[in-house]
Amino acid sequence: MVDLRTAIVLIALTAGALASWYLARPGHGDGDATPTFDTTQQGYYLKSARILGTGPNGDLLYELRAEDAEQKENDHVFFTNVLLQYSPQSSVPWRVNADSAVIRQDENRVLLSGNVRAISSEGFSGKDTELRTQYLEIDPENYLAETNERVQIRIGARSLTATGMLASLKDNRLELKSNVSGKFAP
Repeated sequence: MVDLRTAIVLIALTAGALASWYLARPGHGDGDATPTFDTTQQGYYLKSARILGTGPNGDLLYELRAEDAEQKENDHVFFTNVLLQYSPQSSVPWRVNADSAVIRQDENRVLLSGNVRAISSEGFSGKDTELRTQYLEIDPENYLAETNERVQIRIGARSLTATGMLASLKDNRLELKSNVSGKFAP
């Protein structure tokens, strides 16, 4: 027979084991120390992002720098405080700044918005050139920049405004779509 003291110790140990199991089981209590993660959410988030775009032959074509980059569930990548510039090997002397940009996985375009400013010291007519608009789509592989929004263009001392523009950045050609007005200093 088991004496009373041994029986009390066995009961106390069994009760302690059951209590610790009950308290340690998943989902118990308000103070659950194990964080839960939504593993269905896809994407990434980067600070001080640097994205390198390559051409059809695999050579470096352009560089996009941004303060932040975030991939969303729809596979679009969103950037803030953006600088896009072509590689020196491409011989395209344009730098483009914008508040934000989007690159869609299914497109080869960079969609820039908010205070978009494109600058070249060898721009149109070989003079310092600045383009300003609120929205600009760039097709880096074909060196094209296009907008249907209002655009301000400064070429040397000349300035133009228009609604809509198509620019070939490699060839320094510019096509204004409508509502063109300008100021030409002698």
